[in-house]
Amino acid sequence: MKVSEILKVKGNILYTVTPDTPILQAVNTMAERDIGSLVVMGNGSLVGMLTFREVISTLYANQGSLGTETVRLHMQHDPLVITPDVEINDVRRLMLERHARYVPVIEDKTLLGVISFYDIAKAVFEAQSFENKMLKAYIRDWPSESEE
Repeated sequence: MKVSEILKVKGNILYTVTPDTPILQAVNTMAERDIGSLVVMGNGSLVGMLTFREVISTLYANQGSLGTETVRLHMQHDPLVITPDVEINDVRRLMLERHARYVPVIEDKTLLGVISFYDIAKAVFEAQSFENKMLKAYIRDWPSESEE
C-alpha cells in the first residue's frame, strides 16, 4: 500500500498557517478543527510543521503560557516529508526513526496532504481486516476431500 492510497480515502482538506501567524491563533485553529498539526507555508513552499509536540514544548518553556510570538519561533523547521509513491511500511519506519506523528506529502513542490500515525494505523488495520475476511471466506469454501 502506498501513501497515495491513504490520501485518496482521507480526502484533501489541508490546514496551513504562515510563519508569521501568532502561536495563539494557530493553537486555536488546531483546537477548533480537532487536528494535531498545521503545515507552515511561506512563499508557496513548506517551511515547517507545528504539532501538538511543539505547542506543549512552548507551554512548558513559558510556564503554561503560549506567549505572543509567532509560529516561526516554535515550529519544527526541518520536518520529515514524503512523496505519494512511498510504501506505507517505509513511512512507518521513517516516522518511528524521526519520532514524527505527522508527515507532509509533497509532489513536485506541491503539498498534497498530511499523513498521521493514526491514518497509517487505520489503513493497515482496514487492510488486515479485509485480508482476514478473505482468508476466512477461502477457508470456509475449502473443498472437502470427497469433492476432489
